Amino acid sequence: MAPLDTPMPRSQGMSMASVFERYGLMIFLAVLMIVAALASPTFLRPANLVNVLTIAAPLGMVVVGQTFVILVRGLDLSVASLMATVAVLATAFKATTNEAIPMIFIAAIALSAAVGLVNGWLVAKRNVSPFLATLAMMIILQGIRFAYTGGAPISTLPPGMGFLASGRIFGVPVNLITLAFLATAFGIVLHRSRLGREIFMVGSNPKAAFLNGVAPNRVVILCYVICSVCAGIGGLFLLGYVGTVSNWVGQGYELDSIVAAVMGGVALTGGRGNIFAALLGVAVLVVINNLVLLLGFPIEMQLIIKGVIIIGAAAFYRTRLA
Repeated sequence: MAPLDTPMPRSQGMSMASVFERYGLMIFLAVLMIVAALASPTFLRPANLVNVLTIAAPLGMVVVGQTFVILVRGLDLSVASLMATVAVLATAFKATTNEAIPMIFIAAIALSAAVGLVNGWLVAKRNVSPFLATLAMMIILQGIRFAYTGGAPISTLPPGMGFLASGRIFGVPVNLITLAFLATAFGIVLHRSRLGREIFMVGSNPKAAFLNGVAPNRVVILCYVICSVCAGIGGLFLLGYVGTVSNWVGQGYELDSIVAAVMGGVALTGGRGNIFAALLGVAVLVVINNLVLLLGFPIEMQLIIKGVIIIGAAAFYRTRLA
């Protein structure tokens, strides 16, 4: 069953345009994987596929949260900086045993929620543009990190963090299982709860939502809190995978998360989107990055491809909204 953003009337048949709109990204991903397998036999090796899934999970966690803020006509440029700040916070415990892991997660989630609360308050209550509010937060968090670390990498982490980030249960990466749990939980919230209906109403028309008894400011603030919490959790899992804390953990995730969400059908104009389709956008980005690396192309090629994807996605949705 195809994921739907809002209930739609059934029709006797579907035009090719409708098929492409609903399943185009899945078709593109399937074709991309076939091309990747033909271009590099290494792509289909189990070790490489597991590595792709392991890398995709932290980005997927960020995309789950980014979807919420885009749905209410916002965006969050602070997610990558928050991931790095959470990673630094984890090392501040100077823990060498796994008993500290629960406290690390509690502290990371608390910090992330506070950041999201400030972002949401600035956007909803003070009418600061999402771009400026989250850009300022990104810079503030960066300054805090550099003040604490002095720019030097840190590697004091409980050993269990590595298992959470790259370990496997019955061959399935632990962080992928965590992503599936987060996506399912927040997917239920978004598509099966009153809050979810309010989010779509606020994203579609804030004034109409207010007239229907919805508090738009409360919804927007909550969406930013959810986004930051997802980014914080993603930062911890990415930290465990990397193993060493630098001030640039998660660099580029702010752009990748927005691109993945938009490719997955989350409209930048708000009110339209689906978490699980957004995760397909994550899969497309990760497969492209993996293929570029397997073919030995330089990092500049990845940037060029991402730029082309952004232009293509923006043009596609401008056409749909015309």
